[in-house]
Amino acid sequence: MHVNLLRVALPLVGSFALIRLVFYVLRRVFARGGETGAIVLLAEKVFATVVGVGVTLYVTGLWPDLVAYLEITTIPVGRHKASLLVVFQAAASVAITLMFAMWAGAALEERLMRMDSVHSSLRVVTARMGKAVLILLAVLISLSLVGIDLTVLSVFGGALGVGLGLGLQKIVSSYVSGFVILIERSLAIGDVVNVDKYFGQVTQINTRYTIVRGFDGVETVVPNDMLLSTPVQNYSLTDRSLRLATRVRISYQTDVEQVLGLLESVAGQVPRILKTPAPQALLARFDPEGFELEVGFWIADPENGRGNVLSDLNRAIWKALQKHQIHIPYPQHEIRILDLPPGIDNRISAKMPVTEAP
Repeated sequence: MHVNLLRVALPLVGSFALIRLVFYVLRRVFARGGETGAIVLLAEKVFATVVGVGVTLYVTGLWPDLVAYLEITTIPVGRHKASLLVVFQAAASVAITLMFAMWAGAALEERLMRMDSVHSSLRVVTARMGKAVLILLAVLISLSLVGIDLTVLSVFGGALGVGLGLGLQKIVSSYVSGFVILIERSLAIGDVVNVDKYFGQVTQINTRYTIVRGFDGVETVVPNDMLLSTPVQNYSLTDRSLRLATRVRISYQTDVEQVLGLLESVAGQVPRILKTPAPQALLARFDPEGFELEVGFWIADPENGRGNVLSDLNRAIWKALQKHQIHIPYPQHEIRILDLPPGIDNRISAKMPVTEAP
């Protein structure tokens, strides 16, 4: 029985399955956020075109001629010669092993990130180390499949050591610092930190850098070696509670004890302010204009911002002072003009209107 139709259908079905598999792996590795980039789309089109051309050559019977031509065509590789067929096979084996290693690393990372019982820093460092080990194994396996002696890696290692000594210290320091930060758990995703002049929430911890997102929406890329070499204020390392304070000035004619109790009562009614420890109003100092009072309070969610809760408290204090007719003193200045000739002070007084201090 003739099976010509089956001989044509099998390569077509196999090519479609191969294209779908490669597309799936590419999108799992390079488009995990749901958005497919232009480079990934271009790679998919190129791969689909190459597979289509290969199937066309196979169906038309030109595939054996192409393989024979690639096998007899050689190119110089150092002191040796290699056929184009061997070069293409080596490139294909390296690409396939690396692609599947990266896919396995991405799957391992997704699985680890769903383990809520494990600390986030430990999950990240395990995922990074697992991905690095898989890529290293893929490179070694692909080199062995090509037929390259692995002892040549010693030469590459020596060259890499020279490169590190000449100009890659900062890069390597950032990578090593990234693993140290993740292992010792001094920072975690979601922490509110202050690094140098940057304040915000940690959104990503990568092997070379950490992203700190400020509450104004600006994202700062901080090298990991900076997080180890400079002091870092972590507002949520062991305790997420944070103390804030605002100040208000009242006149000396006001009953300060009454105002202190009023301020504590007003602060306790703001939603984000904790009841325990309770807000506390203090007499901070004696100003020339009046008493300066401080209202200290605690919040448990510093990642939601500090300015908004301070604004809510200040508005509530202002409404309470207006309701109880408690005045905030204004700065007053007295100007004296000395040593004027006789008669000039009277003319100045006549021209200047008389105003009362508020």
